[in-house]
Amino acid sequence: MQISSRFTIALHIFTCVEYFKGECKVTSDFLAKSINTNPVIIRRILGQLSKAGLIKVARGTGGIDVTRPLGDITFLDVYRAVECIGGDELFHFHENPSPDCPVGRNIHALLDDKLISIQEAMEEKMKEYTLDDLRREAIQELDRQSL
Repeated sequence: MQISSRFTIALHIFTCVEYFKGECKVTSDFLAKSINTNPVIIRRILGQLSKAGLIKVARGTGGIDVTRPLGDITFLDVYRAVECIGGDELFHFHENPSPDCPVGRNIHALLDDKLISIQEAMEEKMKEYTLDDLRREAIQELDRQSL
């Protein structure tokens, strides 16, 4: 299982926005250079974060503002903004298992509760980390490197 890079890109975006706040305009082109990806990918993720109400993006002149205090935005909030497939489900179940097969007929009964439990555990862990934690750690690491 692998969560796509959208989640870590989104966390990178928030870290850049906070780190460079006041120094320069953080635009999709600026972020694309930091993340080393295409600005179109950045703009798509910015759109998802904006739709989720986590940021506001000033079009044209550029600039990104976080809409809530960083301590109020968890990794789960970011994950849900950029990763979730329909219904906020982590696991996408394969379509139409065969009702003619005893395994196919019962696979949902065998797996559904387990998969829900796994997802709930991951989400609970993601709630423990906030963007403020990330900001503080980034500042500490960058200060340590500049010594």
